[in-house]
Amino acid sequence: MTRRKWSPVIRHAVLILFSLVMVYPVIWWIGASLKTNQELSSPSIFPSVPQWSNYINGWNSVPGFTFTDFYLNTFYLITAVIIVTVISCTLVAFGFARLDFPLRGFWFSLLMLTLMLPGQVLIIPQYAMFHQFGWVNTYLPFIVPHALAGGAGGTFFVFLLVQFIRGIPRELDESAKIDGCSWFGIYWRIVMPLMKPSIVTVIIFCFLWNWDDFLGHLLYINSVDKYTVGLALRMINDSQGGAEWGQLLAMSLVSILPATLLFVFAQKYFVEGVATTGLKG
Repeated sequence: MTRRKWSPVIRHAVLILFSLVMVYPVIWWIGASLKTNQELSSPSIFPSVPQWSNYINGWNSVPGFTFTDFYLNTFYLITAVIIVTVISCTLVAFGFARLDFPLRGFWFSLLMLTLMLPGQVLIIPQYAMFHQFGWVNTYLPFIVPHALAGGAGGTFFVFLLVQFIRGIPRELDESAKIDGCSWFGIYWRIVMPLMKPSIVTVIIFCFLWNWDDFLGHLLYINSVDKYTVGLALRMINDSQGGAEWGQLLAMSLVSILPATLLFVFAQKYFVEGVATTGLKG
């Protein structure tokens, strides 16, 4: 076999090898979720007797609640955050990309500068402010900032959407104005339908970042009946205070499924949104 024919074989063999290395932790994770605490230290990946009860017991491990309650809380919170984020960030991005107002460049630059501000710097003043508002132990500290194009990633979303809108021909705006369309009509009827790939990208990022926001949920949510999935995972302990690792690993595996499925099914729009934004900036 010639070198040219061997080249694809070697390339694919190397890719498969590295893929196995990358996937191994997930395979171990799946196997460990079916083990007992005593069997976790064994070198074998999969258990001798799969403990499917880890998933059932883990789902009902919090007294008085099930993970169904925590999933519903998380989806309620994230759905509200996504809705207000898409509305607020698209409006702000449309204003910066299409409207002419005094010091537009200055305000946009100032907005971009906030990207360099570490989020840890804002934790204490934000908590003090929300505590004075009486918003602690509610979902308002997560929803209201996103309604103002703030919160986790708000500035990044505005920047992403501005670059996309700038790639939409302004001739469409002029044609809509001739037909008597207002600026809001142009935003709603012309720009929004064309922003579908970038909006899907915003939804994916917003979902992932808020699903993984353990620290924020830990700070502001105190009642178990309002707990999200991330907070519920830390409560999987037995009566003596020792962790049931099989149940914990089983529930942590289940907890990543929504984010994984969202990315898999929306991957086409995600790649299109990021690639198109980069080309049209």
